Amino acid sequence: MWLVLAILSALFAALTSIFAKIGIEGVNSTLATAIRTVVVLVLSWAMVFLTQTQGGVVAISKRSWLFLILSGLATGISWLCYYKAIQLGEVSKVVSIDKLSVVLTFVLALVFLHETFSVKTLIGVVLITVGALVMVW
Repeated sequence: MWLVLAILSALFAALTSIFAKIGIEGVNSTLATAIRTVVVLVLSWAMVFLTQTQGGVVAISKRSWLFLILSGLATGISWLCYYKAIQLGEVSKVVSIDKLSVVLTFVLALVFLHETFSVKTLIGVVLITVGALVMVW
């Protein structure tokens, strides 16, 4: 099931980039990000109530709140940068650089989460890096 969801995530991320590039024409990138964020907020809370998981809010620990808030701030800053970048540049190039987040995630997971990686994973990280750079070049 996780593989199907991951593929759907990739598909919708691709659509996000295309729709955003078309929709941002003539619109301030910060305003466009705010509109997108409201849509995501409404959709997310609709899913919480649809799945009847709203009662879990009170059980969230302070540590989880802290890191969820930090994650939200990082997401917001990422979106602001992304929208400005696609407004100024070619979406295919911006997305290529944006996907270096995969590489940065591996490095941060290694440093902060002490995750281990195989040679195969390291080769993948190198290939993603080279691929992103080739697409931009």
